[in-house]
Amino acid sequence: MNINVPQEPNAATRQLVDPFQRAITYLRVSVTDRCDFRCVYCMSENMTFLPKKDLLTLEELDRMCTGFVDLGVRKLRITGGEPLVRRNIMWLFQSLGRHLESGQLEELTVTTNGSQLARFAKELAACGVKRVNVSLDTLDEDKFKAITRWGNFSKVMDGIDAALAAGLKLKLNAVALKGVNEDEFDTLIRFCHERDMDLTLIETMPLGEIDGDRTDQYLPLSQVRADLSQRWTLEDIPYKTGGPARYVRIAETGGRLGFITPMTHNFCESCNRVRLTCTGTLYMCLGQEDAADLRAPLRASESNEPLYQAIEEAISRKPKGHDFIIDRTTNQPSVGRHMSVTGG
Repeated sequence: MNINVPQEPNAATRQLVDPFQRAITYLRVSVTDRCDFRCVYCMSENMTFLPKKDLLTLEELDRMCTGFVDLGVRKLRITGGEPLVRRNIMWLFQSLGRHLESGQLEELTVTTNGSQLARFAKELAACGVKRVNVSLDTLDEDKFKAITRWGNFSKVMDGIDAALAAGLKLKLNAVALKGVNEDEFDTLIRFCHERDMDLTLIETMPLGEIDGDRTDQYLPLSQVRADLSQRWTLEDIPYKTGGPARYVRIAETGGRLGFITPMTHNFCESCNRVRLTCTGTLYMCLGQEDAADLRAPLRASESNEPLYQAIEEAISRKPKGHDFIIDRTTNQPSVGRHMSVTGG
C-alpha cells in the first residue's frame, strides 16, 4: 500500500522562503477536525464536524506532505482535532517514515490529547517518531472532566506511561486558564520533571466560537512567570524545538519549562511554520484568515508541479504576524475557525 511519489527534477533545488526572508521548514498537518474531547477553551460541546467526504484521503495527505518535504520542509507534526482517532492513521505514519530513513525529513512528531496513546505508542516509535506532545491542563481528575467534558483521565495517564515505556520523549502542553489551573503549575512542573518530561504553558488563543467568555479564561503568562519565579529559579536557555516556545531551565529540578505567549509576546518574528488542514487548505498564519487551496492542484495532475507552484505562491503571501487580541470590547474571536480545524 506504500506510495512512492516521484520527486520532480527541480524540486530539490527549491526552498520555501516567505516575503520576510524566513525559511519555511516546519509543516503542521491536521489529519482530522474530529476529537474525542470537547475542551471548553477549544470548541463547543455540540460541534458540527466536517463531512468525511470533504477530507483528504490518507494517500493524499501522504502525497501532500511529500510535496512539502520535496520543497525543503524538515519537520512534520501530525495534529487534529485528535489525530489518533482517524481510522488507519498508523498507515500515514508508516508511509511518512520513509522520509526519515532517506534523511530528507529530520523529525516526524505528533500532538495528541493522550487518549489513544496506550494503543499506539509502540507503533509510533516503530515509525520513527521520537517526540510526542500531550495536551493536558490539569492533574486533578475532577477538573480534567470539567475542562475536557468527555475525557477519561485514567486513559490519558495510561497513555503517558505507555509512551514513556516505548522510549518516546514527552512534552506536556498545558493551557493556562485563570481560576481553573493557575494553582497547579508547581504540581505540573514536578510531575513532568520527575519523569524527564518537558512542560510548556500556553496562553489561551481567540480561535473559534466557544460556549463561554475567553476574557474569563485568559491568564497572561508574564504574570505566571513572575509568580513562578518567587518559588523557582528560572534560567533562560536557548533551547528550541522548532515551535514558538521560549524555554527556561528550572534550577531546582534541572527540567525545562516553555512559555508560548501569542498574546503577551508576539512570537512571529522567527515563524518558520505553516498549517495544512485535513481538507487541503493551507493557512500561512494561525492568526490570519488568508489561506490557499492545495487540494485542487493536488488532484489536477499526476505531476507534482502544480502542487509545488501552489505551495510557493501561498508562501509568498505569508504575513509578518498575527493580530490576536482578547478583551471585553472584542467579544468575537480574532479568527472564526476552531483550533481543531487548523491543527494545534
